Amino acid sequence: MNDTTLANLGHEARRFAPPADLAANANLTAAAYEEAAADRLAFWHRQAERLTWQTPWHQVLDWSNPPFAKWFVGGRLNAAYNCVDRHVEAGAGEKVAFHWVGEPEGDTRDITYVQLLEEVCQAANALTELGVRAGDRVAIYMPMIPETVVAMLACARLGAPHTVVFGGFSADALASRVLDCGARVIITADGGYRRGAPSALKPAVDEAVAKTEAEQPGLVEHVLVVRRTGQDVSRSDKDVWWHDLVAGQPTTHTCEAFDAEHPLYVMYTSGTTGKPKGILHTTGGYLTAAAYTHWGVFDLKPETDVYWCTADVGWVTGHSYLVYGPLANQTTSVLYEGTPDFPHRGRWWEIVQDYKVTILYTAPTAIRTFMKWGDEIPAKFDLSSLRLLGSVGEPINPEAYVWYRETIGGGETPVVDTWWQTETGAIMISPLPGVTNAKPGSAMIPIPGVAADVVNDEGTSVPDGSGGYLVLKEPWPSMLRTLWGDDERFVETYWSRWKGMYFAGDGAKKDEDGDLWVLGRVDDVMNVSGHRLSTTEIESALVSHHKVAEAAVVGVSDDTTGQAVCAYVILRSAAGDGGPDIVKELRDHVAKEIGAIAKPRQIMIVPELPKTRSGKIMRRLLRDVAENRAVGDVSTLADSTVMNLISAGQSSATED
Repeated sequence: MNDTTLANLGHEARRFAPPADLAANANLTAAAYEEAAADRLAFWHRQAERLTWQTPWHQVLDWSNPPFAKWFVGGRLNAAYNCVDRHVEAGAGEKVAFHWVGEPEGDTRDITYVQLLEEVCQAANALTELGVRAGDRVAIYMPMIPETVVAMLACARLGAPHTVVFGGFSADALASRVLDCGARVIITADGGYRRGAPSALKPAVDEAVAKTEAEQPGLVEHVLVVRRTGQDVSRSDKDVWWHDLVAGQPTTHTCEAFDAEHPLYVMYTSGTTGKPKGILHTTGGYLTAAAYTHWGVFDLKPETDVYWCTADVGWVTGHSYLVYGPLANQTTSVLYEGTPDFPHRGRWWEIVQDYKVTILYTAPTAIRTFMKWGDEIPAKFDLSSLRLLGSVGEPINPEAYVWYRETIGGGETPVVDTWWQTETGAIMISPLPGVTNAKPGSAMIPIPGVAADVVNDEGTSVPDGSGGYLVLKEPWPSMLRTLWGDDERFVETYWSRWKGMYFAGDGAKKDEDGDLWVLGRVDDVMNVSGHRLSTTEIESALVSHHKVAEAAVVGVSDDTTGQAVCAYVILRSAAGDGGPDIVKELRDHVAKEIGAIAKPRQIMIVPELPKTRSGKIMRRLLRDVAENRAVGDVSTLADSTVMNLISAGQSSATED
């Protein structure tokens, strides 16, 4: 990739200043940038002081053996104590930690901090009875129920690193993760609810345990099972019911402090070689950054805010911004089990209305889905409590950003468009809601304390108006420490391209003002007649058309241009089928917004796009369809039947 690779094709003139009252009372002000720039390590020292440490550290950062960092050297703390105990000790025990909303209507529960503490202590005592000790790994394969958070905190309390596996993953995926990290105990449930029906989990665990037994006999010693749906489950001598073992345990437990670098959890992310990468996060640095960014980026006022991060705890967003960050900050959060469209498409907005949610953090794929369903659905609900909106998971199209701000936020609510990764552990780039004149679609600049940049092939910072690779130039507290059991792969994957720089595969551009626009994976860049084009910008141009709700763009082989642009488009409900001229209309719209070079060779109107269970579009499968190849592995899709619908609709594509 060279300097012109991801040049600034699109231009965004809209700006949204912070509301005056938010700016006047913001947690982070412009002074934080100056403070962090003057002495970055002193800045992080102050952020770590937001936590309670049993033993203070004697060195903020040991970077003597890069890229293997040690933060807050010598410091000792307990993550669960910081998330629960200290708030109860401070007199906040009766404050609600979670408003839990089950998918079946009326299935709700409010959990106070003192109740959460008692349940975490009981679970820690139960795990101790099962033989779990500090350093032992525990796998968690659960629906979005309170016991899931309790299990995570109980592991943290014992110093037993957890690996949470998303409940939609297959038995093979669970088994591979259990084997890789050597988990001795699996915590699961009989099932959860999804779109009105029980969805079984225990059978996948049984299958995974059988697979681990075949490869490493005796590895999994116990399976602790929560009864959620009442489904019949098979039982083995490894199985223990949660209600039998946990409920009778003492509600007190004395926790131990662990070294700041003690492993907190392993989170697996897909690897290009097929073997998942076990991202290792440790305790002190991770918790410091999760708490600081949650407090600062979301301008959290724990006394008055009701916060809702819609991510599943099976993803890193659920770890950092549903569990550890919010609880460390004594937040009242919403925890929701179900889907956005059950029993009706206004369920999320009903929850916002009922619980008077003030901060909402969700993914662009959800926002675009709501756009597709129509403005009239959120209009039925009172969303006036919302004062801040957040976006996470992928770059947000400018029009989706504006729709989110206008339709959900009433035209006044700031949107923080955050960039970070499983590997970074916490937000790295984001507007600050009390400081930034935000641009729709731009992640803006690194937050105070973080050093991010865009570089060219030689690792040199590119000028404003140019594109390249997004890198982090300085270590940060919540950085992954290694890949579980594979230091060599850790160095090769993230640190080998440029000396001293972290690179995890995203392209980006700097606009004329020097603000950052994340352009997705470098792998998704297309080469059209020698021009390197970003799929993200073309998708954003398509979504800016008033008839389009969502778009996915791929590069496909072309004898003349090397690669050509192929687009898959979902229309908004109000657009109907779009009419016979919609393809020409959209092609011309892209040419007008970006330029003729980006004009799609073909556009296919489709009912849905192939997405993983975390909402990411699988462009690889769309390339298979566009190039008339057999469609590859669809096992990670949330709905594998989508590819049948898309493949069947190939004839509707139009070319010229």
